[in-house]
Amino acid sequence: MKIGCIGTGAMGGAIMRAVCTKYDVKQIKVTDKNTQMGKAFAEETGAVFVESNLEILDCDYIFLAVKPQFLGDVFDEIADKIPTDAVVISMAAGVKIEKLEKFSPKTRFIRMMPNVCAQIGQAMTALSYNTNISQAEADTVTEILSSAGKVEVVPEKLMDCVTAVSGSGPAFVFMFIEALADAAVRCGMPRSQAYTYAAQTVYGSAGMVLESKKHPAVLKDMVCSPAGTTIEGVAALEKNGFRNAVIDAVTAACEKSIALGK
Repeated sequence: MKIGCIGTGAMGGAIMRAVCTKYDVKQIKVTDKNTQMGKAFAEETGAVFVESNLEILDCDYIFLAVKPQFLGDVFDEIADKIPTDAVVISMAAGVKIEKLEKFSPKTRFIRMMPNVCAQIGQAMTALSYNTNISQAEADTVTEILSSAGKVEVVPEKLMDCVTAVSGSGPAFVFMFIEALADAAVRCGMPRSQAYTYAAQTVYGSAGMVLESKKHPAVLKDMVCSPAGTTIEGVAALEKNGFRNAVIDAVTAACEKSIALGK
């Protein structure tokens, strides 16, 4: 099995680094319009760097790590040369399979939305595909991407929501960690220690949600003792519209994803 990727930037690079740890790097090709970046990626991972997008097209599974505004240029070059038995996996935010098929009508596509946590093998990746993709092919792509974290198949109508929650979500979480650390510094904790405490607290809390399967509200209630410190903090968050701010942020990101697909 040959795996290729057009683009080795932040997202494409994160995914393919994880893939390179699980699969034979001699069977993995990458290319990038930024030749220096692509060569550096290949040197780091052992993957094969090729100069042209066309040299990727002999791969069985071809990842497109290309921003939506650049898809047209890439397909102008490769659309009529993509083998019909290849599977092309696009991670362009907001771009529906229907639109991808207009770029390249004979190509079979899977749409994916990963997140930056692929860099540490903890991505949350969603996949959508049509009936021209076999179950075996979908399973293979799921297996490939599982090297970067958790993978789920979702209806395509949910992909804009996925983009907003798990695609953009890490940025919102990083902001929360930064704010939590700023608060710790304000209360007297050294800065370096504050980031460790804040990040580990978020990491552990997320683990409890995933492993316990309990509703987040139940876990929150476990921490809130009567007349205690935590409930005072929760009240302050509610007073300042914490949950509404998060909902607005995700909604804004979702609307932007929809707009990018038009």
